[in-house]
Amino acid sequence: MFVKTTATEKLLELTKRIRGVAGGTSASKTISILMLLIGEAQCYPNKIISVVSESMPHLRKGAMRDFINIMQTQGYFQDNLWNRTDSIYKFETGSIMEFFGVESWEKVKGARRDILFINEANHIDFNSYNQMEVRTKEVVWLDWNPENEFWWYTDILGKMDVDFITLTYIDNEALDERIVQSIESRRGNYNWWKVYGLGELGEVESRIYKDWTTIDSIPHEANLRRYGLDFGYTNDPTAIVGIYYYNGGYILDEVCYKSGMTNLDIGDLLINLPSALVIGDSAEPKSIDEIKHKGVNIIGASKGKDSVLHGIQNIQQQRISVTTNSTNLLKEYRNYLWMTDKEGKIINEPQEFLNHCMDATRYGMDTLRSLEPITQPLDIGGVLPYIVGVG
Repeated sequence: MFVKTTATEKLLELTKRIRGVAGGTSASKTISILMLLIGEAQCYPNKIISVVSESMPHLRKGAMRDFINIMQTQGYFQDNLWNRTDSIYKFETGSIMEFFGVESWEKVKGARRDILFINEANHIDFNSYNQMEVRTKEVVWLDWNPENEFWWYTDILGKMDVDFITLTYIDNEALDERIVQSIESRRGNYNWWKVYGLGELGEVESRIYKDWTTIDSIPHEANLRRYGLDFGYTNDPTAIVGIYYYNGGYILDEVCYKSGMTNLDIGDLLINLPSALVIGDSAEPKSIDEIKHKGVNIIGASKGKDSVLHGIQNIQQQRISVTTNSTNLLKEYRNYLWMTDKEGKIINEPQEFLNHCMDATRYGMDTLRSLEPITQPLDIGGVLPYIVGVG
C-alpha cells in the first residue's frame, strides 16, 4: 500500500507553475509526484498529463512501472483503460496520462497538454525542455538526482519564478529499514553521500567514465566481440553486457540485469544468444564451470594486482556508445564514482555499489585490449597517475 509521506506533504505545498524537485536516492520523488498526478486525473475531467523521460525504455523500467504499480496496488487500475500500444491511460473522468521519451521528437514538438512531468530532467537537453514547457498550460514538474549542474541551475533557477525543493530518504517514511541502513552505511564516501544521501549538488570530477554516447540500436555492421558477466543472486543482480566493435569504437548493450538467477538460468540465457566468448567473474570458478557444462564458451576474467584500475583505464581509452534500451547500464555509468575520503578527496578506488554492469563491461573489455587500436586519450583528471604503458 502506498501512503502519504513527508515527501508528499512537501510537494503539496508547492504553488508555482514550474516545480523542480531534486533529491537523493529513495526519496520518493517520482512516486510522490505520480501519486499527485493520479489524484489530479481522478478528480478533474479531461486533463492531459504527459510523463516524459529520456527514452521509452527508461520510462518502461522507471516511471511507467511505478505508475502501473501504484494504480494496481491501490485498486485503481482497469486493464481496458490502458492503451499499451500508445502508453496512454484514460481515467473515468476523461483525463489521460501519456508516457513518451524525448527521442520521439514529433511528440516533443507536438500537441499541447495541461500538466507535464519530466522524470530525471538532468538527462534531457534544454531545447527539448523548452519545446515541451511552452506547450504546457498549467503545471510543469521536474525531478532529478543532483549528480552535477545542468540547465536547471544555469538557465532557470534564480532567473524565473519557480518552486525548488530538495528531498532525501528521511522524507520517505515508507522506506524499508534495510534500505535506510544501506544508504547510511555509505556516509564515508563523501561525494556519494552528498548527492544520494543529502540530495545536494554533486561534483562531476568523481565520475569514473565520461562522454559516452547513446544510440537507438546496434548497427547491422557491428561485430559482436564479447559478453561480460558479473554474477549476482539475492541482493545483487546478475549483469550481462554484450560488447560490439563498430567504426573504431565499442557499443555496449545490456542483455541481463536480474536478481535470483541460478547458474542454470544464466547458462540457458547465454546458450540462446548470438555466439561470442563470455568473460565472467573469476571469483566464481564453480559458477563458470557449471555454465561451461551447459555448452557456453566461457572463461574467467584475469585478476591480479591493480587489475581493476588497469581495466578501468582500458575502458577510459575507448570510444563507447550505449543502446538506449540499456537502462540499468546507463544508470550505473552515470553514477559510477571514485571513492572519496571524509574531506571529499578522490582516492584511486572505485565504489562497490551500482557497479554490476560496470564490472561486467570491464571483464569483457579487458580481453579486447590487444585486438583494436586505442581511439582516444586517457582522461584521468589527476587519478591513476602511476598507470602507464597499459594496452
